Amino acid sequence: MPKTLFFLIALLPLFSCNNNTSTDKVKTQVMKEETVTYADDSISMNGFVSYDSNLSGKLPVVLLIHEWWGLNDNLRNKARKLASMGYLAFAIDMYGNGKIANNPDEAGKLAMPFYQNPTMAKSRFDAAMKKIMSYTQADSTRIAAIGFCFGGGMVLNMAKMGEPLKGVVSFHGNLAGVPADKSLLKARVLVCHGADDQFVKPEEVALFKKQMDSIGADYTFKVYPGAGHAFTNPDATRVGQQFKLPIAYNAAADSSSWKDMQDFFGKILK
Repeated sequence: MPKTLFFLIALLPLFSCNNNTSTDKVKTQVMKEETVTYADDSISMNGFVSYDSNLSGKLPVVLLIHEWWGLNDNLRNKARKLASMGYLAFAIDMYGNGKIANNPDEAGKLAMPFYQNPTMAKSRFDAAMKKIMSYTQADSTRIAAIGFCFGGGMVLNMAKMGEPLKGVVSFHGNLAGVPADKSLLKARVLVCHGADDQFVKPEEVALFKKQMDSIGADYTFKVYPGAGHAFTNPDATRVGQQFKLPIAYNAAADSSSWKDMQDFFGKILK
């Protein structure tokens, strides 16, 4: 059984009035988080689940795919934020065995096989879907996925390969994935892209839009001025300086893109 941790995250007072007399009602969020193990053939993966155990009924599901560094605390924190918003959040381990890269060379070696073999990526994603759907809280009719950098490219591929998702959100993700196929792509798509991203070239953006337009895809492409690659990762500036990479955190773009995601989910997961 996975180790669980309950912790009290917030007290939200709700007020109601009747005949000028107010009564305080307190709703308590009790957040539960678990490290869970699941498998794809012989590969063991270590995912992270978070949700509000005080919520009743079925919860909309959001799967998260990490940057090329692997499933780290940055992604866990984003899963916690989603859980506090009422979602059943599952940060998935694409690499297996909880592998984490310590430098760009290691990260590239871990990520490249998934770009080269989208079918393998889909198999890992399917294993994660099966795991989270085993939760009694999971609403199988309301599922979305988000991803960051490497993960952004992966969730776009999952949508284009026909995964049963209501929608996907790519944050500063790679756009040169599998071709868009009208017979497979059913999910709505939100792309959150930094205007100054040096990893995603303008011609890649143009080709992505052309392909999506050619099949009449339901997608929104948001561009955030002054934002470069990895703009949602608070540690990106330090890492960029350490390894001389053109990446940096941008608080304004991080906040705006998260709000855009919330609005998007409000439409597709209601």
